[in-house]
Amino acid sequence: MTKIILVNKKDRRIGVGEKLKVHKEGKLHRAISVFIFNKKGEILLQKRSKRKYHSGGLWSNTCCSHPRPGESVFLAAKRRLKEEMGIETKLKKVFKIHYMAKVGNLIENEIDHVFVGYFDGNPKINKREAEDFCWEKVEKVLKDLKVNPQKYTIWFKIILPRLIKKLKLKNAK
Repeated sequence: MTKIILVNKKDRRIGVGEKLKVHKEGKLHRAISVFIFNKKGEILLQKRSKRKYHSGGLWSNTCCSHPRPGESVFLAAKRRLKEEMGIETKLKKVFKIHYMAKVGNLIENEIDHVFVGYFDGNPKINKREAEDFCWEKVEKVLKDLKVNPQKYTIWFKIILPRLIKKLKLKNAK
């Protein structure tokens, strides 16, 4: 049973809960999302494993997860980036966002801490977590989000446009 951190609207810890139950009940909890870019300004996307309990087979940001009870968001982001994609790199927290969205019979109700890092090369994906990856130009991803939204996770569709605006990426027009 994986435990995750329950929070209030100010992102203060109020307890812990079992991950699947928290998502079924739509309880507010803490999450992390990592976006990795290369020197060409491309974004590293992950195609989630079909075995994931939700959003399996969909494209998403480089990695996303939940901090363990007692773990900082920064350490959780570093840990999951290495576990899911085999990448170790410097990360910078850019912002946090609260969003709520229904995903099948689950409810994502998260305060998501968004991190950015830079890496050149190909990841070594953990097949339990991801079934594929690709480096893609940001503007191409933004266009595809509009044309084929069903191919992407809900949080990716919410966070990526805000992140691009915040970073003011040159190749995202």
